[in-house]
Amino acid sequence: MKIVFAGGGTAGHIQPALATAREWLSRYPKDELLFLGTASGLETDLVPKAGFTLSLIPRVRVPRRVSLSLFLVPISLIQAIINSKKALKGADILIGFGGYVSAPAYIAAKALRVPIVIHEANAKPGIANRLGALFTQYLAVAAPVAKGKFARALITGLPLRQDVTEALLACAGRWESARKEAKISLGFKDYAPLVLVTGGSQGASAINQCIIESRESLVDGQIQILHALGKKNKLPDPIAGYLPTAYIDDMATAYLAADLIIARSGAVTCSEINALGRYALFIPLPVGNGEQRSNALNLRDQGRAEILDQREFTSTWLRLNIDRLLQESSKRTLEGSTSDVDASFKIVNLMELALRGGSL
Repeated sequence: MKIVFAGGGTAGHIQPALATAREWLSRYPKDELLFLGTASGLETDLVPKAGFTLSLIPRVRVPRRVSLSLFLVPISLIQAIINSKKALKGADILIGFGGYVSAPAYIAAKALRVPIVIHEANAKPGIANRLGALFTQYLAVAAPVAKGKFARALITGLPLRQDVTEALLACAGRWESARKEAKISLGFKDYAPLVLVTGGSQGASAINQCIIESRESLVDGQIQILHALGKKNKLPDPIAGYLPTAYIDDMATAYLAADLIIARSGAVTCSEINALGRYALFIPLPVGNGEQRSNALNLRDQGRAEILDQREFTSTWLRLNIDRLLQESSKRTLEGSTSDVDASFKIVNLMELALRGGSL
């Protein structure tokens, strides 16, 4: 069989797709798996590195404001649909995870009568997946969705990165020692608090700037910082106790080592923090449909996180609140959660049901 995966742009779309692809191959090792992506997304790095074939289509970028570029959207969409049809030729099923790549892929699959399965990671479904939901009954969600077609979707959880799953299973029953070992393996002291800062795969300029402005006062207070700024951002010089990096490949070790995580609240980030039992300060992306704030609410309600608007996140605020956040973390950080471990397994089951034409 030929299985096509659509979900590019950011690691939040790509990593769940890769986890599901690995689960599919574990059952059907002889099948052909193909990923759709764009030249500007992280899939150009992550998908080939994972050993899968990537087919590129034009990126369809819809401007948030009325401008001349808005009139180019139909042209790029048509081109993307044509390229998606070529990639879907002979495909038995399309599984989409949202993002720029998915919308033209859904339209192409519908035209070719290729069965469609969709997984939505966010608490508020994105535009691409809402479009795709018009074409299929085979819908899955990471967590319950309040309204719309996805409110009736199969709840599967969110497929975890392979390193996060392995760390979760390996650390069961030995979380305290595992966390100390993780700090040491990253080159930090195991007895001093470590703050992990990440703005997601692309970085977050507002978060980065605040941390850079605050770093000297924080490390003077014996706080260690691991700061992932994003691959396209210039790295500041490291200082004692502060380590800047463009991207962290081994996120599981970084999560394990961290006493506090300061991050955007993308669905994958929230899921991974939950899996490895961490405490977070979430700074939701202030654009979009509010999905990042919604993603963080569950952890906040469990006492596992705090949510702060980006406009309030300043170097002054951080200096005044960092000790309180670390104290909250020490009181509330829990052991890991296995709630998402079987997500890929459940999604593949749904894909098999779609191939049979079965009813939910």
